[in-house]
Amino acid sequence: MTAPLSSSRSRAALRISARVSGELLLVLAGLAVALWLLGRMWSVVWPLVIGLLLTTLTWPAVRVLRRRGWPPALAASVVTVLFLLVAAGVVALIAVPVASQSGELSDGVVEGIQRLREWAAGPPLNIGDAQIDKAFDSAVARAQEGLGSMVGAVVTGVSTVVNGVVTAVLALFLMFFFLKDGPRFLPWLARQLPGRLATDVPVVFARGWDTLGSFVRSQAAVGLLDAVLIGLGLWILDVPLVLPLAVLTFVSAFVPIIGALFAGFVAVLIALVSNGLTDALIVLAIIVVVQQLEGNVFQPMIQSRGLGLHAAVVLLAVTLGGSLAGIVGSLLAVPVAALIAVVWNYVREQLTDPSPGPGEDDPDLAGPAPA
Repeated sequence: MTAPLSSSRSRAALRISARVSGELLLVLAGLAVALWLLGRMWSVVWPLVIGLLLTTLTWPAVRVLRRRGWPPALAASVVTVLFLLVAAGVVALIAVPVASQSGELSDGVVEGIQRLREWAAGPPLNIGDAQIDKAFDSAVARAQEGLGSMVGAVVTGVSTVVNGVVTAVLALFLMFFFLKDGPRFLPWLARQLPGRLATDVPVVFARGWDTLGSFVRSQAAVGLLDAVLIGLGLWILDVPLVLPLAVLTFVSAFVPIIGALFAGFVAVLIALVSNGLTDALIVLAIIVVVQQLEGNVFQPMIQSRGLGLHAAVVLLAVTLGGSLAGIVGSLLAVPVAALIAVVWNYVREQLTDPSPGPGEDDPDLAGPAPA
């Protein structure tokens, strides 16, 4: 016979469940308010985030100069100027060869389109010129019908470019001030906080700073690995503009998903117009294999070691961030997860009971009880 349920224990379980549910609802409401405020201040938060990421990338150089006796302002100024020169050099490394071969590439594009048309006309597709012309006319008609929306998209695109330029300028200024005054921030913050917060918050900030540095270094390692592997494949196939394409692959690694797609599209297009359809398909296969290795092997392994996160956590964080906030969410998902882990580990350290000394818990080692 089954024993009856205890009414007192059932009421206690319900009360505990109700209390825990209410606390969880309050926590979720607080998170919702925080995310809403973050969205309202995003025009300021986004340059701040980019500035912090750039600072983690350039801080080692400033630290070396300051250890050699350079004034903070001079060290920050020199590193900022060098960073701008390197960025401009990367852009020139990509743009100059492309511009010098623009005529050859444009002729190749026309030839490549003609080859695709001839290939589509043969087996197994057997698409005739009439069908191609009909599809082209239909596309033109739809483009004309959607002219208003296209103009709106252009205006939106121009606005996006302007916002991007403003964000980049603000990020560079913030990077300079972080490089110049960053070491004085934590002591100043400790003086502003009362009680135990004056110790806890600076420690968490310092650990978070180390975590961001690990994230940037891991992304740079992954991007360098992609650039070397894809550049080697392009060099073996004798595809032109190998160095600009390798540099573009490295830079695009810092923009998840879209960066890889853009760099891969450019590489496949150049292979198509210069080497033909067969080499373009081989380049596409190389890029797909490298991207799969990056997403499923290289990136989880490198980031899990550098950030202290399991590879499965990295994959889930990127997936969740992309589904919630698109490209920006994918970019920030891993560092945000790592920062959450930093806070959680610190809280655990503070809430964990100190380990007992020898003999404190063992009655046989504690000695005789006092009389």
